[in-house]
Amino acid sequence: MTDPIRVLIAEDHPVVRKGLRGFLGTYPDIEVVAEAEDGAQAVALVREHVPDVVLMDLLMPKMDGVTAIDQIMSFSPASHIIVLTSYTEDEYLFPAMQAGARGYLLKDIEPEDLVSAIRAAAHGQTTLHPSVASRLVQGADHNDDDALTDLSERELEVLHLIAQGMSNKEIAETLTIAEGTVKSHVSNILSKLHLAHRTQAALYALRRKLVSLDEPTLPDDRLDA
Repeated sequence: MTDPIRVLIAEDHPVVRKGLRGFLGTYPDIEVVAEAEDGAQAVALVREHVPDVVLMDLLMPKMDGVTAIDQIMSFSPASHIIVLTSYTEDEYLFPAMQAGARGYLLKDIEPEDLVSAIRAAAHGQTTLHPSVASRLVQGADHNDDDALTDLSERELEVLHLIAQGMSNKEIAETLTIAEGTVKSHVSNILSKLHLAHRTQAALYALRRKLVSLDEPTLPDDRLDA
């Protein structure tokens, strides 16, 4: 039997926080290890518990969610952060993704979809609300044509498969190359495109139209290097 997915909830509203804990507690493969009522407490509790997944609200006292995400990523990059908020405005969305959030969901999400997102995050996948994915693509900077030309033909293939949601192992099998070679290509892609992680690489592929929103990309991506 595999270990349960360890989740930390960062939410300043007690009713929402307790409701999430109670709901998630009904799933045997999920364990809520801690609750934080503000961003500063979330950072401290991630240091203590090193959860697999963090559900992060954005507007919280003492420290906002974006600042908390940035700090958590600096010392616990293996803790996958899913933003759970009511806001889709650019002023919240883009800073959160840039800070390192691997998912961005709205609080009107269906409960079962939230559970699916947590499971996906625990396996290195990203889930974005459809309207969020559209905003990221529409609002992205398109002045990056030169960077794309720096990629080799093989690196372009790997980038396309990253955006289709494939893990390194699956990419290796698809291209009939070693998994270690895939990791090297991924590292080169991130370096050449000046990106921090595979979520950003997938979004880059979308806005450069290497893949389209009609393909099964961001909602089910496997985005860990």
